[in-house]
Amino acid sequence: MMLDQRRPYLISLALLATSSISMAEVRLPALFGDHMVLQRDSTVAIWGWAEPGEKVSIELDWKDTAIEAVTDAAGSWKAKIPTGAAGDPHSITVIGTNRIEINDVLFGEVWVCSGQSNMEWTVDLCAPLYDPLKLKADHPRLRLFDVRNSFSTSPQADCVGKWAACTPENVGSFSAVAYFYGVELLEALDVPIGLISSNWGGTVCESWTSEATIEGLGEFDQQLAVVRGERELAADSEVKRKVHQNFPTALFNGMIAPLIPFGIRGAIWYQGESNRTRPEQYVELFPAMIADWRNLWGQGDFPFYYVQIAPFHYSGDPEHQAARLREAQRLTLRTPNTGMAVTMDIGNPSDIHPKNKLDVGKRLAFWALARTYERPMDTWSGPLFRQLEIERGELRLHFDQTGGGLQAEGPLSHFEIAGADGNWMAAEARIDDDTVVVSAVGCPDPQAARYGWGADDMPNLKNAEGLPASSFSTEDWPLENL
Repeated sequence: MMLDQRRPYLISLALLATSSISMAEVRLPALFGDHMVLQRDSTVAIWGWAEPGEKVSIELDWKDTAIEAVTDAAGSWKAKIPTGAAGDPHSITVIGTNRIEINDVLFGEVWVCSGQSNMEWTVDLCAPLYDPLKLKADHPRLRLFDVRNSFSTSPQADCVGKWAACTPENVGSFSAVAYFYGVELLEALDVPIGLISSNWGGTVCESWTSEATIEGLGEFDQQLAVVRGERELAADSEVKRKVHQNFPTALFNGMIAPLIPFGIRGAIWYQGESNRTRPEQYVELFPAMIADWRNLWGQGDFPFYYVQIAPFHYSGDPEHQAARLREAQRLTLRTPNTGMAVTMDIGNPSDIHPKNKLDVGKRLAFWALARTYERPMDTWSGPLFRQLEIERGELRLHFDQTGGGLQAEGPLSHFEIAGADGNWMAAEARIDDDTVVVSAVGCPDPQAARYGWGADDMPNLKNAEGLPASSFSTEDWPLENL
């Protein structure tokens, strides 16, 4: 079901939740408030609630005439407002039977920053690594909105959070990856940046995906039935809660639906650790979630840049599960307008939350600057496997994003090859121009290669710009055979 189709139901929930407020008063979602950033040079949505049939007027200090809307039978209204080039602070006044003034509004670049704990991980949790940078985090044009954790069995119309200009006092509780991403964009583009942080540690991809898409996948029917059943019985106080944040749709409903259709440039994402035991499923699920968000936002195939999970020793996991999940993420690059920040060199095999979030944010920003903002950059990623050539007794591997050339500190490590029998063995590897040639004495007729295929492997292939190669397998599906 599309978001616009379910809007009356959402608004009814919102109005019930605010029964202490006069039904005649105009009300806005939390996303619209002082210090917010609106997507520049665009036409963006503004919406809210009031008495059914009430006339609402939106006055913009950058426009001579007001924009008007009328609430529908459910008490909701929505309008489109034009924005201009990045520049001075603006104000918006919304008038019904009451008057709401929104001040210090900037036009700039707005990004949603979502995922699980490595996106949620705050600047303070990286202490003392970033304490000196935190003291310098006085960025009046970098605006932060942190969505409070919330899950629901049905899509919600509003969330809890508020905009604030970035300061040394408030940056510590904000996502470190998102913050460093925002700083990179701020410095490179010299325009205001708005970051909407919506993340929850230990969560799965399906919980961030809408009901229509989850139903279409056909793999979560049992859990989805529980969600629907609890939704239908929600009014019964005796019903025992079964749904939690990792049920399909739960976080989409509570933490993404309230953001739609706020005008954005794109999204960044750091998640996958909690889906690592189901990598074959993730191959379909993750691209489906990306398509789901794009469809519901109605802004076309907006940029979606994500982080490949870092090396870590998952005790008790079946062999190669994490590497297969990384491969599912690499294959998601087939989805248009996506990009992947590789972290093979900055993980911590003994800590699932490596503290180096600065480079993660920068590597995401490289993709955005090169692909979204079309800055002149020859290289914005580490080497990405492209093609395999079978030569006599050895394999030649070709890569994109080789930059100034392939490099390694010491002998190349963590390459394996296999023949037609599928038996993998360690391989010797050497760099030959922009390719890597691999072979093994025990494999006279190699057919396939893979790289960095252990959960906690930290291999050493990179380009001259210092960006690491992604792990990969030259074989195609099914993943469980790799």
